[in-house]
Amino acid sequence: MKFTVKHTLTFNLGTPARAVQHLLLTALSTPQQKVERWSIDMPGFADAAIFRDAFGNKAHLVSQVKPTEDITVIVTGAVETIDKAGVLGRLEYDPMPAMFRRATDLTKPDAALIDAIPEDGGRIALLHELMGRVNEKLSAPEQMQASGTQSQSQSQGSDARPLDFTHAFIGGARALGVPTRYVTGYLWNEGAASFHAWAEAWDDGLGWIGFDPTLNVCPTDQHIRLASALDAIGAMPIRSSPVWAEMPDEVVEITEG
Repeated sequence: MKFTVKHTLTFNLGTPARAVQHLLLTALSTPQQKVERWSIDMPGFADAAIFRDAFGNKAHLVSQVKPTEDITVIVTGAVETIDKAGVLGRLEYDPMPAMFRRATDLTKPDAALIDAIPEDGGRIALLHELMGRVNEKLSAPEQMQASGTQSQSQSQGSDARPLDFTHAFIGGARALGVPTRYVTGYLWNEGAASFHAWAEAWDDGLGWIGFDPTLNVCPTDQHIRLASALDAIGAMPIRSSPVWAEMPDEVVEITEG
């Protein structure tokens, strides 16, 4: 599928300051997507430092020369996506998979999710079973209400649901010994566009394979991949110093074709 993306973020620093922003907002071509064009427009971006971070993401470090209070970031691009049943394989700048066995505060495992989980069907079957368990448990109304409230302070304006579903899946997979990473991107779902999150788990034969426990599917050609890290904090689309005075306003527009 071919998509045109426009992602607008506006945030307020509270008082004018010479701010620095760390951006993880650049989509790269992978076996699942071909990026035809991609650009970021914001004050100071022309002089941004560009580098690959420890997780292989293309990152930008943007400094504001003049003190500013409000900053608007506009991301635009065109991407062709390919449904490969979630199989991403190995990317050029990927770190060693073992890095993604490390637990973080956001990815502590829920013992109930992995209790008596069958392992005799192989790793892929195990991960699909885990994804189904996460989706079933966290889709319950009482769980949705509790988890959504807990995660909003961590999501930086992103939908709170994928944050909790994804962390729950990652925590369970790592507890089972599977290297698993947190992934950010965009989702086109029944005509609606949103910033989204899912996971990628490692298989020695196939490489990285995506699992979206929020939707209980492997990523399809309706997912556009941006960045990955150990958890949502490491993969935040924007980190600012000084920090924001309030959560940013965020609008994601995706058109097909």
